[in-house]
Amino acid sequence: MTNTLNLPLPTGSLEAYIGAVQRIPMLSEEDERELALRFRNDADLDAAKQLVMSHLRFVVRVARGYLGYGLPHGDLIQEGNIGLMKAVKRFDPAVGVRLVSFAVHWIRAEIHEFILRNWRIVKVATTKAQRKLFFNLRSAKQRLGWMNAQEVESVAKDLGVDAKTVLLMEERMNAHDQAFDVSLEDGEEDYSPSSYLADTRFEPTEQLEAAEEASDGAEQLAHALSSLDARSRDIIASRWLTEPKQTLHELAGKYSVSAERIRQIEANAFNTLKRAMKTDLPLLPAALKR
Repeated sequence: MTNTLNLPLPTGSLEAYIGAVQRIPMLSEEDERELALRFRNDADLDAAKQLVMSHLRFVVRVARGYLGYGLPHGDLIQEGNIGLMKAVKRFDPAVGVRLVSFAVHWIRAEIHEFILRNWRIVKVATTKAQRKLFFNLRSAKQRLGWMNAQEVESVAKDLGVDAKTVLLMEERMNAHDQAFDVSLEDGEEDYSPSSYLADTRFEPTEQLEAAEEASDGAEQLAHALSSLDARSRDIIASRWLTEPKQTLHELAGKYSVSAERIRQIEANAFNTLKRAMKTDLPLLPAALKR
């Protein structure tokens, strides 16, 4: 049986880390099975540690295959290590497969998630079909470059998605993030969004226009409400202009009529308001138009 692994892993240097994990001895099938049973049956964390440590070199090898996405190798390894620990937690030696064969799915899954979260500021893949397509399409494009219609149809058929999804993903993968604001050298032209996108929320003229429109709308509404009889005015105010709003049944009890009668009075009041304001009520609260 293997002894407990007490090899300290260096920090601060990726090269030193990779060299250290390469020196950790591999487990025999018998030792791996014994450690897995100890962890599974007795919750032996030392056994789980030895299983993880002995497979760290494999994570490094898997992570190296994803360097083409432009993300740091160390970050990819870190995410892969999380996948390895999840695999160790779920590994059942009774199934008859080695841990390395079982763990590869979990390692790649964690790395895939990390890439999709960090490859672009805006997510490039959100649906299950798009996530599947992202990694397969990238490898296909490395062979084909920009795809023609026939190649798009072929990729769509192979991956079980429609051609429109393939084209959308190809467009997203060829897009580039752009900084909102950039540092410029003397004499350089500024083409960043901050140079041409203006914040008009606090523009004085627009604020004044909005205030005048609200005031005008309030005056029109008050004038229109004055043309209603007292009961209709109270029903409109109670239903739409005050908090908490009253229900049809509450108003029906107040006026000793049916809820349907209150609804009819409300509808007639709306028609009167429309005529009084000579509009389709764009200045009334949105709820009044329901």
